[in-house]
Amino acid sequence: MGTELKAITSGTVTSPQGFLAGAVKAGIKNQEKPDLAILCSEKPCVAAGVFTTAAMKAAPVILSQAHLKAGKAQAVVVNSGCANACTGDSGMADAVDMAKLVSEKLGLSVDDVLVASTGIIGVSLPMDRIRAGIRQIDLTGDGGHELARAMMTTDTFPKEIAISVESKPGKFTIGGVAKGAGMIHPDMATMLCFLTTDANVEARFLQSALRKAVNVSFNMITVDGDTSPSDTVAILANGMAGTEKINSRNGELFQKALDEVCLYLAKCVARDGEGATKLIEVAVEGALNEMQARLAARIVAGSPLFKTAMHGNDPNWGRVLAALGRSGAKVDERKLEGYLNGVCVMKQGSIVPFDRQEVSAGLAGKEISVRLHLNLGRGKAVAWGCDLSEEYVTINSAYTS
Repeated sequence: MGTELKAITSGTVTSPQGFLAGAVKAGIKNQEKPDLAILCSEKPCVAAGVFTTAAMKAAPVILSQAHLKAGKAQAVVVNSGCANACTGDSGMADAVDMAKLVSEKLGLSVDDVLVASTGIIGVSLPMDRIRAGIRQIDLTGDGGHELARAMMTTDTFPKEIAISVESKPGKFTIGGVAKGAGMIHPDMATMLCFLTTDANVEARFLQSALRKAVNVSFNMITVDGDTSPSDTVAILANGMAGTEKINSRNGELFQKALDEVCLYLAKCVARDGEGATKLIEVAVEGALNEMQARLAARIVAGSPLFKTAMHGNDPNWGRVLAALGRSGAKVDERKLEGYLNGVCVMKQGSIVPFDRQEVSAGLAGKEISVRLHLNLGRGKAVAWGCDLSEEYVTINSAYTS
């Protein structure tokens, strides 16, 4: 991170000026953990969002998409334990009710409240508990940490970050929180992410910047190849840092900082995959174009055979080649170069002898890198995934029972 971008120690989504959050144990999950939270700004915000492209969208997604049409929002209410997805008209009524309860609590228009829910699909929300919980939530300037924990489902750690930015338009901060460990293969974009900034950002540029950041981060991670009807990434910008208006003409550093925040959170999600023990990075270079590079990287990172091989520290390079071959990207085997944890295992289509025992020992670490150079063009992309373990099956075999 360069001199213009500095990570804030213990930074979170409430690190930017004017943002508050809080959480409570409402009893949605019947656990001794917070499961309901609110994030809000003291001032009105320009806002943008990116959502699941799944044909079946959860009620909170549909409602939040509608509320963001005007390009503004001032608060987010989120619960874990129940996704409020595939719940019909009653589910939509519950999502509306959540937004209304928060708007009344904060003195906002109901249209300025976004709603997000994560957890079990096809189950109705316990609205009596949610109503009581919303009334109990206290909002504070360091409440982002509580919100990050309240969003968690099968996550093993909260995912949060904030970056301070020194730019020509002025100094500002971007913060963010995310959740996700299973049903991770975003196409937007079960993951949720909420971002905040005190920069003064033009609405159209904010939406464009968010899409670009999501494209290089959350859209390039995979845990299990499954997507969710609840996927949501939203950003609120309240302008309280007093910067010049940031737009496409002067927003290069804002884009870079937003990318950094989203990349950090996305890699946290991949690292925390259900039952995972390793973060896997797959870099593809020399593809015909960026689209083909993205396709190849995601397919390799998501291959179940490759993921299980990495769990067992097995340098079975054939798993990578098989996934690459079915990815849909153009590949000329005679030009292909491949590296596993920096060790060259293929050059110009020929297998390069390597010390399998040494490479296997390297695969026992917490991070694994794969680099593929197709030598066909200038397209490049990076995807992140994780290994596939027995624990993944154990977690998901008893998720609702």
